[in-house]
Amino acid sequence: MWNYEKRLQFPVNIKEPNAKLAQVIISQYGGPDGEMGASMRYLSQRYSMPYREVAGVLTDIGTEELAHLEMVATIVHQLTRDLSMEEIEKSGFGQYYVDHTIGVWPQAAGGIPFNACEFQVKGDVITDLHEDMAAEQKARSTYDNILRLIKDPDVCEPIKFLRAREIVHYQRFGEALRMTQDRLNSKNFYAFNPGFDQTPNC
Repeated sequence: MWNYEKRLQFPVNIKEPNAKLAQVIISQYGGPDGEMGASMRYLSQRYSMPYREVAGVLTDIGTEELAHLEMVATIVHQLTRDLSMEEIEKSGFGQYYVDHTIGVWPQAAGGIPFNACEFQVKGDVITDLHEDMAAEQKARSTYDNILRLIKDPDVCEPIKFLRAREIVHYQRFGEALRMTQDRLNSKNFYAFNPGFDQTPNC
């Protein structure tokens, strides 16, 4: 169970709407490396995690990703509110507008809708933690790309905050992986598992 605080993790106060920017940033809402996939990934992986400390990390980060999802949605909303029909047509926002008006809907910058196949839950602790570290780096790269495209400081500052959190999450998953590998190696697992035939042509 979660306690919801009615405030954003980092303030978002965008003064100038800009539908072109919204179409780029929405990728971190429902795109392949976005916050929706991240939260679902970690909050699902925690159930098959055998170590309580690592399950706690997955729960903590998965919960924070929900807060990031809220931030990205707020950015998109503030960039698209009060747009005139002329601005919508001029910015190329018309196709999105036809389907969703100015509601916030999970899709990638290229228009591809969110799909749960974009994240993985394998049930293998090593596999899942490597997936998580890679996911954080892909999200960081996406935020890097967004920052190259925008100049508005009202948009840049919350994006920089989100980017910084991806780096922290990557570090925390790295710590969790090292702890997990130490425990698995003590059981003669991962590097060599006698339960599998190691001979060629098996």
